[in-house]
Amino acid sequence: MISSWVETGIFEFVQLAKFDLHLFDPQMLISAIFFWNRETRAFEFPCGFVCPTLLDIAAITGLAPIGDRFYPDAFEEEISIKETSISWDKKTYLALINAHIGKPGTLVSTSEHIAFLMYWLSFCVFCTPSLQVPKYYYILAQALHLKNKICLSKLLLASLYHCLDEASESLFRESGPQNLSGPLWLLQLWLNAILEKKLSLTSSFAPVCELEGARLTTLTPRKRSINNFAKYIDAILSFGQFSEDLAPFIRTSLIGPSWLRQNNQVWNMAPDSIEMWFGFLFWDVIISGMR
Repeated sequence: MISSWVETGIFEFVQLAKFDLHLFDPQMLISAIFFWNRETRAFEFPCGFVCPTLLDIAAITGLAPIGDRFYPDAFEEEISIKETSISWDKKTYLALINAHIGKPGTLVSTSEHIAFLMYWLSFCVFCTPSLQVPKYYYILAQALHLKNKICLSKLLLASLYHCLDEASESLFRESGPQNLSGPLWLLQLWLNAILEKKLSLTSSFAPVCELEGARLTTLTPRKRSINNFAKYIDAILSFGQFSEDLAPFIRTSLIGPSWLRQNNQVWNMAPDSIEMWFGFLFWDVIISGMR
């Protein structure tokens, strides 16, 4: 398991679940979503269109742009859902965990591991609106369990874009906004990165996980004020020209995977680096639907 997970960055990404990814600043998120253009799939800042990219995903989560594209019809159900003893009648995440957690000191069973991966995908990664684990994550969970080389970064990016489309539409609906779902934690961390200097976001906490995402979780503003919304809007409107703040992960002090930090000059690139950057630059169609 470890080898394929390390290669694609999934092993490091799982470590982010140890941090509070669900700590949001609603005013910061809403102020950004107001600038989301559903036609261009980007934030319409004064300097032009800006949006999270695969490079941002890689820096924040450690996920590499390599591996097989995932969508349900492309992967077979190699472990039949009928063969596992997963209890689908559990109505909450806690009930699912309690039903499948193994005894201390025993090996993790196939059902236990797949159940954990489904919980992790539902609650920590894609943040579904359901209060229980949806069955449509089973195929992805069993593919990860079987060490298949999955390109989770592109699937996560597509899910974020889909989430932003729904959030933007919801905010401007006549009946009023509805509860938002999806990987909004990723939007929060990306905003923390691009607004870090403008808003002087700081933290004294030193995360032990060597990922930008772990550090960025500590920058989410915790103090709420009625003036914050206007402050966030002003910060976004101050991007009159494209600056290094909008490309926060192209710097020598970047923490994260070695392949992202190492020397990547064109004339001095290792074969592994070429594969990585080919994954970043190659034109692709990303599908996020799993329902």
